This record gives sequence, structure tokens and C-alpha cells, in this order.
Amino acid sequence: MSEIKLACEVAEQVKAICDKHGNLPGELINILHEAQHLQGYLPEEMQRLIAHKLNIPVSKVYGVVTFYTFFTMTPKGKYPISVCMGTACYVRGSEKLLEEFKRVLGIEVGETTPDGKFSLDCLRCVGACGLAPVVIIGEKVYGRLQSVDVKKIIEDLE
Repeated sequence: MSEIKLACEVAEQVKAICDKHGNLPGELINILHEAQHLQGYLPEEMQRLIAHKLNIPVSKVYGVVTFYTFFTMTPKGKYPISVCMGTACYVRGSEKLLEEFKRVLGIEVGETTPDGKFSLDCLRCVGACGLAPVVIIGEKVYGRLQSVDVKKIIEDLE
């Protein structure tokens, strides 16, 4: 078991999450949500441990993790930035916002800055169309943004 690579404390927490859900394969998505919350992502070792506890193939866990965009296998920054690319946001300039975040941070979508502070992703719709274009940083929603706002937002977070 490659559980050794996974910190003992985290491994015990993942086991407890699986136990809490009765080690039932039907609870896989709920287990993955809770497990991802522990470290902010689902590394391979964690997926293997979950598969072992639920007595299902690792390929099934991996398939769910890679199918749903909420799950990630790479660490996110301290400030995960998600730019909404839904229709209302796109029409109101979210593509320009995304380009500005990429320029200011020096990273591409799906990457994290070398200092681990910021990661950048896109979302399809956050359901705040009246505030378009929308960006979510951590759990804070920023609405009606323009490209000129990006640098100040980043500076305020640093």
C-alpha cells in the first residue's frame, strides 16, 4: 500500500471519512469531497487508499476524480482563483479578465504560482449572472470586474 507516502495523520483522516460513510462504494463522491477538503486536492496515494477502503478499483476512483471538474489532483494555491466563463460572464468580458490574471500571475489555467499563493482555473457558471463577469477567489465572489481591477485584487491578497 502506498499509504506510507501519504502523511499518517491524513491517511487516518481519510480512513475515518470512509468509515463514516460505511465504506460504501455508492458514497464515493461524498467521500472524495470530504477527502479533498483535507489537503485541497486528491493525490494518487489518497485515491489508492480510498479505493482500498471501499474495495473498488483505483481506476474507478480516478475516473470519478477526472470526470468531475470540482475534483483536482494537483495542489491549489493559497488563493484559488476561478474565472467564470459562462455565457453572461463571457459576453461581458471574462475572457479578458482571464488573460489579465494569466499575465499578472505569470501562469496558465490549471497552474499554481511558484510561491504557492495563487492558482488559476475557469468555471462554466457560478449562478451570479447579474454580477457578470464574476471571479471567485477562495470563497469570496468578485462581480462586475474589469481587467484594470486584476492587479489591485492580487496586490491586496499578497
